[in-house]
Amino acid sequence: MTVGFLLCSDPLRPRRADPHFEREARAAREADAPLALVDHDAVAAGRAGEAVSRVPVGFGPVWYRGWMLRAERYAELEEALLARGCRLLTGARAYRSGHELPGWIGCFGGLTPETVVLPLEPGGAPPAGELLTRLTAGLGPGGFVVKDYVKSRKHEWLEACYAPDPAALERVAARFLELQGDDLAGGLVVRRFEEFQGPQVRVWWLDGEPVFVGPHPDEPDGAAAGPGDLGAVRAAVRELGVRFVTTDLVRRADGAWRVIEVGDGQVSDWPAGADPAVLVAALLGGGRP
Repeated sequence: MTVGFLLCSDPLRPRRADPHFEREARAAREADAPLALVDHDAVAAGRAGEAVSRVPVGFGPVWYRGWMLRAERYAELEEALLARGCRLLTGARAYRSGHELPGWIGCFGGLTPETVVLPLEPGGAPPAGELLTRLTAGLGPGGFVVKDYVKSRKHEWLEACYAPDPAALERVAARFLELQGDDLAGGLVVRRFEEFQGPQVRVWWLDGEPVFVGPHPDEPDGAAAGPGDLGAVRAAVRELGVRFVTTDLVRRADGAWRVIEVGDGQVSDWPAGADPAVLVAALLGGGRP
């Protein structure tokens, strides 16, 4: 059975792909790959049935390439598509494992900064300083980076992301939770701060093999060259067992390459300067139904 692509539609012109994904849509069409559109806003609002109304019945197996979705919304999308005879090649359980930090962190021990996780509901009370002190005691006396299961607020670095010492952690965590509000994903994550240098590199993996190495979308002018030996990262990706993921790597001040983020490949942003036909060809070649 032929593998297809499911892209987000343009909110203003729903019969067209969202402009952000138009290059990938064009590459899919040029490769004669089946292409269907889904209404991201409807999925995010909990209306998955409405969101997939333009997907042809019996469309078959697909890779989703679109905006991020909460894991529970992705599960609703999977269910709505199955009802139309369309199967996501990354199932809901695998999506959560690749998309949310608790799903992947255990496979990357020694390759990524030490981390503790505190599940929290959106709008809940921020943790007290005593609790944070106990939780982070094993991370060492240095600084900390605060985020949720998916995102940080790195653009508010000193206010809601970086705590230089344990005394500042309660304030930074509380501010992060306040700014995230209802957008909080999963809970609070505190990571040991490590000094990095140079641009980030994003590695795209399909079935445990790297299919593209390029710049991180936040640093499009950065060098695309990553570590020459990806063996340890490959082993971690294979242990994770999610077919299509990305890993963001950066060099630590001592020269060691570190994995600072793992993401589901379907919702990872493709670099603007790279040819999307490379990604389309890899997914078609590896997209066993």
